[in-house]
Amino acid sequence: MVISSILITAPPAYSAPRPRAEEWWFGTWDIQDKVWPISTGRGVTVALLDSGVNAKLPDLRDAVLPGADIDAGKGDARTDSDDEENGHGTAMAALIAGRGTGTGMVGVAPEAKILPIRAQGGNAEIVEGIKYAVNHGAKVINISQGAPSPEWLGCDVITEKAVTYALDRDVIVVASAGNDGHEFNSPEYPALCPGILTVGAVDYLFKPWFKTQRQPYVAVAAPGVQTGSINRAGRFVPKWNGTSQAAALTSGVVALVRAKFPRMSGRELVQRIIASARDVGPSGRDDATGYGLVRPYHALVDKVAADAPNPVFSAWEKANAAATPTAPAVSPSQSGRSPQSAHSAKRSAVPAIFVGVGIVAVMVAIAIYAFIKRNNRRRVVR
Repeated sequence: MVISSILITAPPAYSAPRPRAEEWWFGTWDIQDKVWPISTGRGVTVALLDSGVNAKLPDLRDAVLPGADIDAGKGDARTDSDDEENGHGTAMAALIAGRGTGTGMVGVAPEAKILPIRAQGGNAEIVEGIKYAVNHGAKVINISQGAPSPEWLGCDVITEKAVTYALDRDVIVVASAGNDGHEFNSPEYPALCPGILTVGAVDYLFKPWFKTQRQPYVAVAAPGVQTGSINRAGRFVPKWNGTSQAAALTSGVVALVRAKFPRMSGRELVQRIIASARDVGPSGRDDATGYGLVRPYHALVDKVAADAPNPVFSAWEKANAAATPTAPAVSPSQSGRSPQSAHSAKRSAVPAIFVGVGIVAVMVAIAIYAFIKRNNRRRVVR
């Protein structure tokens, strides 16, 4: 009698090339041994609103989808237009989804896809970029750029609507906190917009980078000091610092969690990432690191209570509620006026209201344009 046996084995763990020695966050996050056996980001598309991506580099082979060049009005953004830093968008793409097949630069979600969107002209381009990303299959949007915004101005209406457009369609938006915390420390657009998961930068000791923005809108922190990546020429640059990198790495972590929990809502995923973060600043939330250091493994395996705080979505809901106030109807008898006198009073007030609204609108438009156009550099410091 022949006895046959069936050997049942678990699927092999992901076997990407080892990350470069300079990629210290792989050790901090235990990516290879603990995270990749659970998730590598497969099936998740991360939109990158940046300078475009050099899709021809070996490290990004098969990682970059055709996207859109919103700044130029044509093209698929699979080239990188950044001359100042020689490829900011390419560097962010590699941090997220590098394949490790050239310089050895490996992203934290090496089986995710990148949807490149060149959108740097200002808030109008950012808004169009968000909408394009949502409409073309992205489940995560990374915005590693920003500009100072007057505190009184807050998030402009069109960007608020674009963020809502994304969140309503279950797309998570991640942005960098800003890089002038050591100087003016002004609020940054679009990081200050409610509903965005905004990320500050820490070093390998989990201490806040001295330039990371200290603002109430910071939700979490991630590695952003000595976080090297490749430039658009395919050369590895080891000494980049900035919240841009912290946001990109966090977007990669979001891709990992989305791939593990494909049916989980964006709201729950953000809640999970915040709840599993490690408190690394003063006890409790602080303006430099938010609720703490993002921890991919814990975001994948921890049990998170259904009622755990979700300040990102709570702020978004509060902003939406404030944006759509409802006023009780007042009858003529309640107002003390006859229908004719009420109508006359309303009509006489219209010109003054329009003038006031017009002046405010012009001031807001000028402020937005000046700040975005003058300061839309990302300021990644080498």
